[in-house]
Amino acid sequence: MKIALLGNPNTGKSSVFNMLTGLRQHVGNFPGITVDKKIGEIALENEKHELVDFPGTYSLYPRSKDEEVVFNSLCDEENLDYPDAIIVVVDASNLERNLLFFSQVYDLQIPTVLLLNMTDLAKKQNKKINIEQLALIFPEATIVEAIARVKSGKNAVLSAISNLKERKGHVFNENINIASSKDLKAQEKDTQKRFNIIKELILTLEVVLEKKERPTNKWDRILVHPIYGYLIFALILLIIFQFIYVFASIPMDFIDGAFASLSVLVSGALPEGMLTNLLTEGIIPGVGGVIIFIPQIALLFFFISILEETGYLSRVVFIMDKLMRPFGLNGKSVVPLMSSVACAIPGVMSARTISDWKERLITIMVAPLMSCSARVPVYTILIALVIPNRIVLGFINIQGLVLFGLYALGLFSALGVAMILKIFIKKKEKGFLMLEMPSYKMPRLQNIGFTVLEKVKIFVWDAGKIILSISIILWFLASYGPSDRINTAVNQANIEAFELGFSKEQTNQAVAAVKIENSYIGILGKTIEPVIAPIGYDWKIGISLITSFAAREVFVGSMATIYAVSDSGAKNKPLIEKMRNEKKSNGKAVFSLATGVSLMVFYVFAMQCMATLAVVKRETKSWTWPLIQVGYMGGLAYIGAWISFTLLS
Repeated sequence: MKIALLGNPNTGKSSVFNMLTGLRQHVGNFPGITVDKKIGEIALENEKHELVDFPGTYSLYPRSKDEEVVFNSLCDEENLDYPDAIIVVVDASNLERNLLFFSQVYDLQIPTVLLLNMTDLAKKQNKKINIEQLALIFPEATIVEAIARVKSGKNAVLSAISNLKERKGHVFNENINIASSKDLKAQEKDTQKRFNIIKELILTLEVVLEKKERPTNKWDRILVHPIYGYLIFALILLIIFQFIYVFASIPMDFIDGAFASLSVLVSGALPEGMLTNLLTEGIIPGVGGVIIFIPQIALLFFFISILEETGYLSRVVFIMDKLMRPFGLNGKSVVPLMSSVACAIPGVMSARTISDWKERLITIMVAPLMSCSARVPVYTILIALVIPNRIVLGFINIQGLVLFGLYALGLFSALGVAMILKIFIKKKEKGFLMLEMPSYKMPRLQNIGFTVLEKVKIFVWDAGKIILSISIILWFLASYGPSDRINTAVNQANIEAFELGFSKEQTNQAVAAVKIENSYIGILGKTIEPVIAPIGYDWKIGISLITSFAAREVFVGSMATIYAVSDSGAKNKPLIEKMRNEKKSNGKAVFSLATGVSLMVFYVFAMQCMATLAVVKRETKSWTWPLIQVGYMGGLAYIGAWISFTLLS
C-alpha cells in the first residue's frame, strides 16, 4: 500500500514517521516540483508498505505550494501519490483545531486511521477525550492513541494499518461537501460550517477536569518578551557558534592530519606515475575536503533540530514578525532564513509557506545571504589561518566570535537588501502572519539523530560529488600545460637553481612553483589576477574563487588540490600549514589578516552556488530573478572585500 501521513503542523507528525519507519527512509521530491517528500518503509506481516510524509497543513484547501501538494495528491485518483490509506496525526491536547482538517480528509472516502498523538500533553492539561463518542462521529475511521516521541502506541498503529477496511460511504455531515480547489467562496462556506459543527461537538468530546495555567504560558512570558526574547535568541545563537567552533576543531584536526598522512602513505607505497599523482594530489585531498567538515555540519544541524524539537523555533518566528515587517518580510520568513543557515536550497523552497507573493519573493532573493553550511569550510580554514586562538573575558573564544560576526553580517545584509527590494517590488495586498504556538517538549535524541544523519548524508553526497569531480579536473589542469611549456620552465628553473646554489629542497620548491604557474590553471589564474589583486588575492586564490562557483565549499578542496600539486615533494603537510607558509615574491605571507578577512567577507556575500540558482529559477519561474541575484550579490562581494582589505592593509 501507499500510505499518506497527514496532519496539522506541530502535531508530532515527524515523530510518528520516525517511529513507524526507523532508518528505512529517504528524501525525494513530489513529481515535477521541488517540494520535499519524505518516504519510509513499513514492514507488516512480510509485506512492505510505503509511507509518504506530506507537508503539514491546517486545511485541505491550499493557500501555499506545500498545501497544493496535499490537495492534488488526495483529490485526484490519477495522481501518482494518490494513497491507498491515510494516517491523520491529531494533537490530542488541541482537538478542536485539528478536527477541521481530519473531517475534510475523512470525507474523501479513503481508508483512514485517526491517530491521537501527544496524549501525555492532554493529560498534563487535565483534558480527557471521549474516544467512544469520537468513534460514533467517525465510525469508519480507526482511532488509536500514541505518544510518538517515546514510541508509545507503535504496535497499535501498525495493527490499525493491518486491519484497515474499505469505506462504506459515511461522511462527517450530510449537509456539507468538499469544495473545488478553485471555488474560494465554496471553500470558505464549507470551512465555516465544519468549524461551527466541531465547536458544538467538542463539548461532548473533550472534558477539562480542572482548568489551570499551562506551563507553556509561563515560559512564553520570558521567551517571547519584546526585549528579553531578542536577547535570549541572540545569546542562544552565540552559544551555538562558540560550541561548534570549540568542539568541532578536535575531530577536524584529526581528519586533516589523517588525510595528509594517507597521501604520504599512498605516495610511498605506489610507483611514481600519473595514477599515483591523481590519487595523492587529486582524489585524496578532494575527499578530505569533504570529510573534514562533517563534525561542524553535524553540530550545526544538531542545534537547529533541538530548537525545532523543543517548540522554540515557532517562538522565534513570532517575536521576529514585528522586526521583519519594516523589511518587507514577515515572521514566517525566519524559517527560510534559518534553514538557509544549513543550506539555501531548502531555505528557498521553504518560502512556499509564505502566502504573500511579495514577501515570498523577497525572502527567496535574500535567503542566500545567510551563511550556509557550505561556507563553514571556508570560514573555518580562514579563521584558523588569520585569527588568533585566544580567550577574552574569561570564556569567549575570539575565533568563535568572528564566526558569529560573519553570520551576523549575512543576516543584517539580508535585512538591508530586503528593505531595498521592498521599495522596488510592488503589490496591492497587505501580508499577514497566521501562526500556532506548539507546546514546549523535551527534545528526543532519536529524532534529532535521524535529522542530523539525513542532512550529513545529503551534504556528503551532494557536495562530495561536486568537490571530488572538481578536484580531479583541477589536478589535471594544475599538472599539465600547453605543449612543452612546463618542461621548458622546469629546465630553466633547474639551471637557475644550480647557478644560485640552491639546496635540493629549495630546488624542488622552485620547480614545483614554475610547474603550476605554467600549467593550464596557472595561466588562467594569471589572466584574472589583475582583477582580484585590489582585494588582496593572488592567482591561486583566484582559481579557487572560480571553481567555487559550482559550490562554495569547493574553495577548500581547490586549495588542497592546488597546494598538493605545487608541493615540493619533500613532505605532505596539512593544508592549513601549507597555506600558512605560502609567501609572496616579496617574502610576505599570502594569507595576511587583510587577505583572510577580505576572503571571509567575499564569501559572506558571493552567490556561488549553481544549485541554489537553479532552485530560485524553478521557484520564481523566471531567469530574471536568479540573474539579479548573481549581479547584486557579486557586486556586494567585491565591494565588501575591497573595503575590508583596504582598511586592514
